[in-house]
Amino acid sequence: MIARFVKSSTALWGLLFAITWALSNYSFQLYKTYDARWIIRYPKQWELPLENVISDFFDWLAETAGFYLFSFKDLTRAIAALIEAPYQVLRNLLIEGFQSGYGDTAVQLAPSLSWIAIIIAAIAIGHYARNWALAALIGICFTYLAVFGQWESAMITLSSVLIAVPLGAVGGLLLGISAYRRPWFDKTLRPVLDLMQTVPVFAYLVPILILFGFGPVASLIATIIYAMPPMVRVTIVALKSVPEEFVEAGRMAGSTQRQMMWKVLVPSAAPTLMVGVNQVIMLTLNMVIIASMIGAGGLGFDVLASLRKLDIGGGIEAGLGIVVLAIALDRGSQAFATRRQQYIPTGNILQRKPRLVTVLMVIVVTLLVGKFYSSIQAYPESLTITTGHFWSETMKYINVNFFDTFESIKTVILQWLLLPVKKFFSGIPWAWGIIVTGMIAWRVGGWRLGLLAFLLMTFIAASGLWSKAMITIYLCGVSVFLATIIGIPLGIWAAESPRAGRVILGLMDTLQTLPSFVYLIPVIMLFRVGDFSAMIAVVLYALAPAVRYAAHGLREVPTQLIEAGLVAGCTKRQLLWRIKLPLATPQLLLGLNQTIMLALSMLVITALVGTRDLGQEVYIALTKANAGQGVVAGLCVAFIAIISDRIVNALAEDRRNRLGL
Repeated sequence: MIARFVKSSTALWGLLFAITWALSNYSFQLYKTYDARWIIRYPKQWELPLENVISDFFDWLAETAGFYLFSFKDLTRAIAALIEAPYQVLRNLLIEGFQSGYGDTAVQLAPSLSWIAIIIAAIAIGHYARNWALAALIGICFTYLAVFGQWESAMITLSSVLIAVPLGAVGGLLLGISAYRRPWFDKTLRPVLDLMQTVPVFAYLVPILILFGFGPVASLIATIIYAMPPMVRVTIVALKSVPEEFVEAGRMAGSTQRQMMWKVLVPSAAPTLMVGVNQVIMLTLNMVIIASMIGAGGLGFDVLASLRKLDIGGGIEAGLGIVVLAIALDRGSQAFATRRQQYIPTGNILQRKPRLVTVLMVIVVTLLVGKFYSSIQAYPESLTITTGHFWSETMKYINVNFFDTFESIKTVILQWLLLPVKKFFSGIPWAWGIIVTGMIAWRVGGWRLGLLAFLLMTFIAASGLWSKAMITIYLCGVSVFLATIIGIPLGIWAAESPRAGRVILGLMDTLQTLPSFVYLIPVIMLFRVGDFSAMIAVVLYALAPAVRYAAHGLREVPTQLIEAGLVAGCTKRQLLWRIKLPLATPQLLLGLNQTIMLALSMLVITALVGTRDLGQEVYIALTKANAGQGVVAGLCVAFIAIISDRIVNALAEDRRNRLGL
């Protein structure tokens, strides 16, 4: 079955690529013969003036728009003030202390929590969430931040996380509940969520920078917008997955609509909802470096500053600080997602809340003792360990001794893979590209999907960004291809061998906790800037879903079908290729879908390493605060992601129908 599917699909795609190549060459001949530039490039006079319209609209919002009693600027300032107040309290509590006055006249009212108290509190939370093993892991992570000189920056980042995560999680929960209750709102919200999840994060920053100014509040708002969509989707799925018998029991008990939601549905869906909270945490941490471009401090700013100065050691140290903080928060939130209600003994508060009492006692003691011994209040600088020199020397050693090897690998891949594919996509005329995309979508998902793909690709051409969109598709396509051919075999190995699975999936956990900017540091140092460096970073960032979905798909194959294959005399190889992989095809396609989404999101960030695609267009818009340019380029990336998402989902649905799943 899968052999016929692969053969037919290969023949179809091969025919389309051959026709595209031939028509591209023919179009160039027509262009040279008749000087018909419009055949190759979309005519300038046909381009939509969206960039100016959008820029003027945001200028109007920021300067003129009003609501009778107050202006739009007053509204944004009020929102900023509401977010800034708790954020500043957390910064004062964790790192800066509470002061009265400004500048030289400032008076210290109360110190911040000591580093010891914060570590003890983190350990107590880990123990409350699961056990002493998790408590020890979280304690080691926070101690690492202090010992390796990342404490102050980490606490600023943690302040942002502690504000952005509750707002993103609660906002996503409320939107998800509204969508669950009202089908019309669900249908309206889905395309908005699609855009929020596919528009590059840099594109968020441009209008937010215009409306809220430069500073940590603007970065927090951008982070909340970026991190909220997964929580909305998880909430909708979680509420719809609550067993019907629970709902019936609530109705029989006479619950009102409000009681049904908050007493029955939300508590029953709590474990799944915590998965959404975990996603919000990870996306928030992924955003901290990007948000540092518009005024957020912390570890993200340290990484960005190191990248700009090519400070290898400092960049890796700050990047590791983000990784360590991400591991602590990720493992803690996962533990809360699976935590069961524990028996609370009766008695005094020490018996009922031993962890809380211990933390409060440590806070009081460290505050008192810290007045006399500064090392209790702040980690002593003399005991700080730095690994910056080690990382710098390591990179220098690798570059000196393995430069020729890396350069040879880079040259071969550039000449035999990247440049030919880039030439192919760069040569696709806009009209034929629109038609072919529409035909592929129609062939896979029907006329509605074909029309959607046709219209979205037409928008890309009409925006004047066709050539940059083709570079984006080329880089994304090559990166996804490499991530897939590496990830699927690793997923198969992880599924077939439990021991290998623990190592491989553990490595994927680590890769998923690394913020996207962290991948750029070693890649730039080893391969310098360019398309090859961008491709390596994208492959590493997008590899995890290909591995995870492949492993999950093979493990989910029904046992009775495997036993039937064994009874029929299948060898281990035949069992894999004739039973497991065909049945796991829908999961493999879903993994491909997620790989494409991650690749597109990473491509925008690789604009910092010299790519010339839509990501660079968005980044230039950010540096110039050009809202129109950033939004249009961001929409083009989003439309490429939406087309890819719909086509791959249609393929997965078709495979499920064929397999009767």
